[in-house]
Amino acid sequence: MALSVTPERFDELVDEALDQIPQQLFDLVENCALIVAEEPDPELGDVLGYYDGIPLSERTSQYSGVLPDRIMIFRGPLLRFVSSEAELVEEVRITVLHEVAHFFGIDDDELDDLGYA
Repeated sequence: MALSVTPERFDELVDEALDQIPQQLFDLVENCALIVAEEPDPELGDVLGYYDGIPLSERTSQYSGVLPDRIMIFRGPLLRFVSSEAELVEEVRITVLHEVAHFFGIDDDELDDLGYA
């Protein structure tokens, strides 16, 4: 059975996770929208989060006039993945940091080495 928290509480957890990102890194995040969605598109599978865009490490001087990148955090899979609010707090934190890391160009292997995969 999935954990139940209000959408507002879930948004608070995402905000708390974002607040843990050092300001000097957060200031580098531009042209990127963070979206909380209920479920991922079926072709993504049952993922907890997803980064869609051009990582900062791959942007060149030609990068302009593009739609914002998207960091998507999926409420449904996260609620099904945990059994307590304490676990949810930790998994939201890990998922948000994981997807923000992808914005910076850090891949899954590097995240695994850091304990975030």
